[in-house]
Amino acid sequence: MTNPETTERTAGGLAGKLAGKAKAAAGSLTGNDDLAREGRLQEAQAEAELDARREEAEARQRQAEADVQAEKTDNEIERERLRAELEAKDREAQIERDREQAEQQAAADAAREKAAAARLEQQAAAERAQASDEAAQLDAEARRAEARGAAIDPEEN
Repeated sequence: MTNPETTERTAGGLAGKLAGKAKAAAGSLTGNDDLAREGRLQEAQAEAELDARREEAEARQRQAEADVQAEKTDNEIERERLRAELEAKDREAQIERDREQAEQQAAADAAREKAAAARLEQQAAAERAQASDEAAQLDAEARRAEARGAAIDPEEN
């Protein structure tokens, strides 16, 4: 008979389960209720250990799956952050290109306006010169007309 107060270590797992069945069967055959009870307890303990190991393995599997999912989520977040960063850099580059294009357009517009103003100034100078020439011709014509008039009517002088 076994003493329940001893700290005897029983085999666990499948071997403990088989040993428990053997003890329970031997106890039943010999009429030793303590041995039969001890066998059933050992079998139950072995079954509990097997269940605990199975649950622990399942828990490790679930944790591994959760870790993989967390890593996937982290990767997706990082991918989105990088995509947003690239989009921001692209927008900044486009803004810079637009600014440079606007500056070039403004410089080209200013150059065209300056050239147009210079042409207008040259045209105005040419018109002034022509007007001056016309005035000089009219002046000369007026003097000739006066001279002819004085030649026709000398008394008025």
